[in-house]
Amino acid sequence: MSDIALLREVLRQIEEAINRIERRFTGIQSAKDFTQTDEGLDRLDGIAMMLIWMGESIKNLEKYGGKKFLAAYPDVDWKGAKGTRDILSHHYGDVDVEVVFDICDRYIPSVKMTIERMKQDLDAGSETIQ
Repeated sequence: MSDIALLREVLRQIEEAINRIERRFTGIQSAKDFTQTDEGLDRLDGIAMMLIWMGESIKNLEKYGGKKFLAAYPDVDWKGAKGTRDILSHHYGDVDVEVVFDICDRYIPSVKMTIERMKQDLDAGSETIQ
């Protein structure tokens, strides 16, 4: 599989994780919604897992596309996304639900748009990935 094909697959994986996050985040109005019911806690767990998957996939974007690839899309805090993955993976008991809420509410929509732009650039044979 070529690096371009690998990049496409990783972008597809990130897109899938975003779709699952959006579905699980539907109806969540505040961070307290995650902690007040078992359903909320289940949603938090599921979202956290998808954030871990996204962070790992972003590491793969860098691996297959190089640092220049991610740098061409400065709208996203790629380092922060990878760091979120590390915190969730290694310090899950210390997860701040306010931060998870903020990520879902404020950052996931812009990451989704950037992933779409990356896919379009790959399809167009953009210089960004050369």
